[in-house]
Amino acid sequence: MKEFDLLISSQLQTMEKLLSLQSEMERCQQIKEQLIPSDDKYREIQADIDDMKTELHTIQKVFEKQTEEVIRVYQKQEPLHK
Repeated sequence: MKEFDLLISSQLQTMEKLLSLQSEMERCQQIKEQLIPSDDKYREIQADIDDMKTELHTIQKVFEKQTEEVIRVYQKQEPLHK
């Protein structure tokens, strides 16, 4: 069960990154809404948001792979607990 616990711990850390990044994106979106589209700061924040979207997509893929691995390890160990 140690492998399973380590996988879950790693997945929780990934989830924390995901949630933190989502919060940061929301904050940037709110700031962007207060700016004029022709403003340099607007374009800078939009570029930051685009970068965060890319990073978010990468983190989501990592999380999906971790979930698959957690399921695989659990299914492999499940007969031991019945």
